[in-house]
Amino acid sequence: MKTIKFIAMIFIATLVFVSCQNEDALEKEDVSAEKYPEIASKLKEMYFNTDDLVAVDLNLPDGTKQKAFEVEGDITFTEEQIMNMQMGGNIESKQYRTYNLVSTPWWGTRTITIIGYTGANASGLSNKERTALRWAVNNYNSLNLKIRFQLTFGTNYGPKDIVVYRANIGFTGGKAGFPANGNPYKWVRINGMNIYSTNVNEHVLTHEIGHAVGFRHTDWNTRASCGGTGEAAGTDGAVHIPGTPWGYDSTSLMLACFPSNSNGEFNANDRTALNFLY
Repeated sequence: MKTIKFIAMIFIATLVFVSCQNEDALEKEDVSAEKYPEIASKLKEMYFNTDDLVAVDLNLPDGTKQKAFEVEGDITFTEEQIMNMQMGGNIESKQYRTYNLVSTPWWGTRTITIIGYTGANASGLSNKERTALRWAVNNYNSLNLKIRFQLTFGTNYGPKDIVVYRANIGFTGGKAGFPANGNPYKWVRINGMNIYSTNVNEHVLTHEIGHAVGFRHTDWNTRASCGGTGEAAGTDGAVHIPGTPWGYDSTSLMLACFPSNSNGEFNANDRTALNFLY
């Protein structure tokens, strides 16, 4: 899937894990660095692994499509976002963040508008998904961070900062992207989540919103929660957040894969990471 890389949680469960980074089999075009040299060069500059760079059509709630690029299996960017991306922050140092965060005023909080799409088409959220989105937003707002989410439901998503909707993303789970130009990533997509509990839906939505504000998977370098290999070679692409463990954090909400018995809540290290950044 195309989720932005940031804090990730891994859960050891007796039931099957579902990855938020499985390949999207829909409308994607394998591309090479030779075909999009400027895109590839900029992504490498930001320490993304471009080995699996693909061009995709991002399906929006109203049925229109937007050209985008995906890297590392679950991270989505438009060309404009890639070319305007800048490395920022002065954290030198196991939660991990990307180089791009949501900008906040020094004098107070920033309100981020988020809408759960309720259109009558297939993109509309179910009642369970709407409840889970409320819980996910509360996970952040209860921490009194410098970012605060203002949640509404409806179909007028144009002016909103983040849009949460259903989309056929080729697997069960969610996808999102990283911040650009100081703004959160706009499109949070979920698929096939009604078969899971409200808590698991809360987990996936909280996780994807985490990507949208700049968090990478906790186990990005190993994807141990999925039994797979790391998302990128080396550590340059993930900035360790002070105060969080370097080792495997088995209950982090930002692991690459989630179990079917998740409670949908941040653990202590996730809260430490959020309070450090925001």
